[in-house]
Amino acid sequence: MKSLLQDPARLKARLKEVPTEPGCYLMRDSEDRILYIGKAKVLRNRVRSYFQSGSGHGHSPRIALMVRQVCEIEFIVTDSEAEALALEANLIKNHQPHFNVLLKDDKKYPYLCITWSEAYPRIFITRRRRFRSPLDRFYGPYVDVGLLRRTLGLVKRVFPLRQRPQPLHRDRTCLNYDIGRCPGVCQEKISSEDYHRTLRQVAMVFQGRNEELLDLLHEQMERYAERLDFESAARVRDQLQGIDTLTADQKMSLGDSSISRDVLAMAADERVAAVQLFQMRAGKLVGRLGFTADAIGMPSAEDGAGGDLPPSEARRAAMGRILQTVIEEHYSQVEGVEIPPELLLQAPLPQQQLLEDWLSELRGRKVRLSVPQRAQKADLIELVERNANYELERARRASEQNLLATEDLAQLLELNTPPRRIEGYDISHIQGSDAVASQVVFIDGLPAKQHYRKYKIQSSSIRSGHSDDFMAMAEIMRRRFRRWAQAKAAGADLKELRQSAGSALHTGGLNDWPDVVMIDGGKGQLSAVMEALRELNLDEDVVVCSLAKQREEVFIPGVKEPLESEPEQLGVQLLRRLRDEAHRFAVSFHRQQRGERMKRSRLSDIPGLGPKRIKELLAHFRSIDAIQLASPEALAAAPGMGAGLAKVIWDHFHPGGDEVGAGQPQEDAVDLENDRPLELAG
Repeated sequence: MKSLLQDPARLKARLKEVPTEPGCYLMRDSEDRILYIGKAKVLRNRVRSYFQSGSGHGHSPRIALMVRQVCEIEFIVTDSEAEALALEANLIKNHQPHFNVLLKDDKKYPYLCITWSEAYPRIFITRRRRFRSPLDRFYGPYVDVGLLRRTLGLVKRVFPLRQRPQPLHRDRTCLNYDIGRCPGVCQEKISSEDYHRTLRQVAMVFQGRNEELLDLLHEQMERYAERLDFESAARVRDQLQGIDTLTADQKMSLGDSSISRDVLAMAADERVAAVQLFQMRAGKLVGRLGFTADAIGMPSAEDGAGGDLPPSEARRAAMGRILQTVIEEHYSQVEGVEIPPELLLQAPLPQQQLLEDWLSELRGRKVRLSVPQRAQKADLIELVERNANYELERARRASEQNLLATEDLAQLLELNTPPRRIEGYDISHIQGSDAVASQVVFIDGLPAKQHYRKYKIQSSSIRSGHSDDFMAMAEIMRRRFRRWAQAKAAGADLKELRQSAGSALHTGGLNDWPDVVMIDGGKGQLSAVMEALRELNLDEDVVVCSLAKQREEVFIPGVKEPLESEPEQLGVQLLRRLRDEAHRFAVSFHRQQRGERMKRSRLSDIPGLGPKRIKELLAHFRSIDAIQLASPEALAAAPGMGAGLAKVIWDHFHPGGDEVGAGQPQEDAVDLENDRPLELAG
């Protein structure tokens, strides 16, 4: 399907169908994926603004890229703009569209996840906010990962929590239960309701509700003491002491200890904005969250890019738009009790009254948004802005290092321009078993995990006991570039396709051309890859190199000796990071495949045997070896078995009848087809 920009008649007709009422709009691409979700007071005016040209309201490069891919527009009408705001937050949370994602995809700031959807929820740190259930909660993103880890470690020592993702023993608890660190979740020694109750107290720590939790635990300790349950009272006392230790680290405080508020400020350059959110509860700083937003096209305080507005006001308006986006994204993910009664802002929001009403509805009580100009509140804004400047400077230094690394790599490989998309490949197996491969992608020197790919090696020659890394790598190259080879054979101009790939890295189809392909290995792996590319007639088009691990040497096709390089130079360091990430990704996928294979029972391959019958068979015979040695009569006598299924099981372990009579006396062996004794040789 053509994009709407390429089909003006369909675009004109579609825009006429959009109503002039408040609501949400969803923009989809040619593969029916949601690109962007937005809200508007007047849907038609807002949607029409994306496709107007020469109106003076230029879009940022990111939005312009999105508009070029829009093939369909859907809309949902609401009764008010406030309803549209709430609906937009829910839709973005459920669908996570690419162009709605505020945070840069560098996995910089971690979250704390609690899987409330499970009977016994897990609590862990993650850098990927992926909702497996609407009930799961992510707290963060936290700027100080060290403090987050120390907090979680202390919480796990103070409260008895599930310590392992999987049980250590099948039929008994581990040492964590004996020392009071775990309530015995694996053996269900605590009910799901009681465990949820404990975890709700833990969640209060990460919601910034420490004072409320302390009051709750004090009341609980007093109730235990009144009932003369001094052991339980002592356990709660230890929890109180642990939380006191935790709050002692929160040294920053305000004079007014009764006030709770969130403070938002940001710093931006011509490309990126660093936003900081300080959570003040009862006068103490209990959390510091960080966001990184796109700031391309944002006017500076000196230039005149502000339309009719003075430069400084145009910049404040742009800052307000970014802060509003942060507020909408962050507070749509939290519970009402986590929203404070006051938010202090560095700049006014475009829809400040609407946001204020929305937050008040979420909290159930009045929430006030203000832009302080003087005294203590203005000092707070200045403090948060100063921290945002530090984060921006750190991000800028990292970006400069990545740019220098790509320039050094371009010089090393004699490329005309620094490579933007670099792909790394690795193979993982154990003597040929569960052989897999990985493809990892770095864009502008940073991991782009949305482009990672996993491959299962399909060659029948690579199996348990027989490995061939060269053949495996060649197979992956054929599968990776097969569509590009077909396009070239059909007469397509690869140069034009590569240029379009550079402007649409996130979408599917023929738009994933790499500037450099790196192979983990030496000259042997490189030769196998080049042979595969020659078969595809792409050996002159793809830039390939390999990185040998022993001396960190870089090889290129047609050159016998490694390139002159140092292991610590920036370009080689970039290749090493890419190689290590490809290795990590391949090994993790191999372990996953091996684990799934080892979990599968050999009985699962027998037709007619489902999980229930397998469980009954193992309960009756106690092991697969005993089932393999059992006679057909013994199998038929097992619960849930019959003569027909028993014969199928017996035939599975004795293919072709070459082991007839195994596990039973020879005089009992019979010809099942003719129902007579077999004449046994020798």
